Amino acid sequence: MRNTHPVLEAIDRHRKDLTALADRVWDTPELLYGEFASCATHTEMLRAKGFRVTENVTGIPTAVMGEAGDGGPVIAILGEYDALPGLSQVAGIAEPQPVVEGGNGHGCGHNLLGAASLLAACALKDWLAATGTPGRVRYYGCPAEEGGAAKAFMVRDGAFAGVDAAITWHPDGMTRVDDPESLANTRMDFSFTGRASHAAATPHLGRSALDAVELMSVGVNYLREHMVNGARIHYAYMDAGGTAPNVVQARARVRYSIRALELSDMLALVERVKDVARGAALMTGTAVDFQVISAVSNNLVNEVMDRAMQQVLEDLGGVPFDAADRAYAEAIRATLSPTDLEAPWRAVAQEPTAAPLCDWIVPLKPGGDKMIGSTDVSDVTWAVPTTEVLVACHAIGTPGHSWQLTAQGKSAAAHKGMTHAASAMALLAERLWTDTELLAAAQAEHARRLARTPYTSPLPADLAPPLVPRPV
Repeated sequence: MRNTHPVLEAIDRHRKDLTALADRVWDTPELLYGEFASCATHTEMLRAKGFRVTENVTGIPTAVMGEAGDGGPVIAILGEYDALPGLSQVAGIAEPQPVVEGGNGHGCGHNLLGAASLLAACALKDWLAATGTPGRVRYYGCPAEEGGAAKAFMVRDGAFAGVDAAITWHPDGMTRVDDPESLANTRMDFSFTGRASHAAATPHLGRSALDAVELMSVGVNYLREHMVNGARIHYAYMDAGGTAPNVVQARARVRYSIRALELSDMLALVERVKDVARGAALMTGTAVDFQVISAVSNNLVNEVMDRAMQQVLEDLGGVPFDAADRAYAEAIRATLSPTDLEAPWRAVAQEPTAAPLCDWIVPLKPGGDKMIGSTDVSDVTWAVPTTEVLVACHAIGTPGHSWQLTAQGKSAAAHKGMTHAASAMALLAERLWTDTELLAAAQAEHARRLARTPYTSPLPADLAPPLVPRPV
């Protein structure tokens, strides 16, 4: 199919520019809401390619939208470009070696994610102009997927108003339509305030905030026995109150991530965790304050969109890896554990093979073990019919959020995978514009599901995204 379709010919015309963009973003890894250089790179490319650009989408400085075309249905292509802390890694090698000790790194492939989505948008802009098809493509450059819930804020504040359907992707070890399951998730801080005192001379005058945090942990651990199936709770100490053991800690803060398969179950679980915190405060004579940091919904599946994407993948075929790609993938796989190597096969309910890279298409929804996490794409799925495709960009078995994944982020295999993802997204968008019955069916399914379970944003109405200052 490659080079025989106008959309794919347009992909090839823009491929070199967008591959270079992916590498530039890899070179400047930035964390949630601080993706100023990465967003600027995407904004410059949108302008260079002739898009109508909107910056500071919903007041977020690192969110950008580019639109092209006129009239007709609006198809959104979602991109991301945030990195992760502590995953700095030299590219193209198969041993851990940070570029900057303790620095950031693209350990989830979002340098590829944003670039491929923009590549698809560029091809669709050309196709709309060449064919005169009524329709508009919108590229959304979305920050802070890694814990910042930017898309949830953007949905709540109207960024996707007027969009008829949305398409996105993510780098992976396998090429397949993403499983629709995901976990609704709230991240919130519990800040305890007590009273400082000399821990030996006047311990009776102190009220330990650190004791309260530890008692809260005990209470939550007992709560785990009584949660709905699929729920998860995890936590991290943000402030343990100081380093002097002879001072009763007057403050302490812990961040909890509270997840469940359904938004209603997650919100109910949040209230139970808050009750545990109140109990810990009562037992220790301290006060507790709750602060939501971010929150996302669970996915709302759209089977019409997923089936259409599966057909596109099968028509397109697998990513065309070569011998050099496989050799590097083998070197990466030599650094992985047997459990790492087995996990992706369990996820797709297939018997493991020795294949270093996935050059085939996994059947739709095979029913294997789900690699369930949380994503702010989920809130977009409630706003508009949405599908997400996973495309092979790295060695099979590479764990997400690992130095191995960062190392492969500028490889030839990664570039081939991102181009393949752009092709799949662009071809599906073309079908949505040319097959009015397909788009209508996707929208009808979406409306039926919303009628059964209306959407409520998991974010408090007055909560602002946790923006960071622009570097001087």
